[in-house]
Amino acid sequence: MTNEFFSERTEASEVTSKGALGLPAIFSQAVDVDDHVTGYLWSVDEINELAKIIAVIALGQAEHAAEIIKELDSIVPVRSRAEFYQEAREQLRIRGTTTNQIEVSRYHRDGFLFECMSWIEARQASTEDTYLKDPHISSTTQGLDGLIIQMDPEEKVVLHTTICEDKCTQNPRDTFRDKVMIAFNEHHLNKRGRDLLANAVSLIKQSGLTGTAAIFAAERVHNKTHRTYRAALTVNSDICTAEERQKLFKGYDGLTDISQAQRIGATFIVTGNLRDWFQELADHVIQSLDEFEKMEVADV
Repeated sequence: MTNEFFSERTEASEVTSKGALGLPAIFSQAVDVDDHVTGYLWSVDEINELAKIIAVIALGQAEHAAEIIKELDSIVPVRSRAEFYQEAREQLRIRGTTTNQIEVSRYHRDGFLFECMSWIEARQASTEDTYLKDPHISSTTQGLDGLIIQMDPEEKVVLHTTICEDKCTQNPRDTFRDKVMIAFNEHHLNKRGRDLLANAVSLIKQSGLTGTAAIFAAERVHNKTHRTYRAALTVNSDICTAEERQKLFKGYDGLTDISQAQRIGATFIVTGNLRDWFQELADHVIQSLDEFEKMEVADV
């Protein structure tokens, strides 16, 4: 069952990267790392299209964004409130009066944007029996970066769990070693078991299972055989070879008793200054929010 899951996931990712389902917001291409890690390289061709989907998410409409991605519909939000538009725009702006406050605000904002990108990529490769934890609507919210639950459509049990750590960083190697691996190791030892269980149950309920049945179905999230870890990091153009990716993800094999396919290392290459690129993306998201709101006013 596990091998079938990995085979299906790889095929879905390859289809998405080729654009056979249309033009995805995030292209995902399989790349070599080493014998311990399965690598993916993410890229963005149309920043405007990506910004529109993130704008819908920022309005609190992740479920609608998922439908847009699935059906390849035009990217337009469900009618919203003026205050929601204002709150979404504020989330995309940098706040603070001191250098430290401004830097912290920027890191939180860019982290939210990258978390949205990770969610969009996962949603593009998902099936109707896949349930994803929505991106944090607040850029300062802590907890699981991402969680993907794949349900067995017939047996109504968890087929597979993917725990995600998404880091928008200028220091990818240090971040992977000192933050991502610490979080993954804690999960691997089930030291975050209660939080994982609670999040899994909330997703499993979307399949129709509720109450005690949902708890029983979620128990498998603690089983390493049915678990994948996915680390997604922003990197510069120097990290574009298998050798450099191997250095980046060194130590991933510290998560023992699992296969190469269960350790995913995704990289998003940013050419030029990282913060400048994400500022451009944020500007496009704000522009999309402005355009969506104007369309609503015009329709009244």
